[in-house]
Amino acid sequence: MADVLTYLALFVMVVVAIILLKGLVNMMKGGSPSRSQQLMRMRVLFQALAVLLIVGALVALGGGR
Repeated sequence: MADVLTYLALFVMVVVAIILLKGLVNMMKGGSPSRSQQLMRMRVLFQALAVLLIVGALVALGGGR
């Protein structure tokens, strides 16, 4: 179970990095502010998911003991 959570957390962290880069590229190109806001909201959502998965993996591995 901990392995699955670990791999999911890694996957979500990569997704966060991709969304962050897309947001930076949009900002540098002078893109739509609403698109930047949408990307920021997605990034925050995926960061929260990553934190929950990391905590879940640590608990599953017995990191709280």
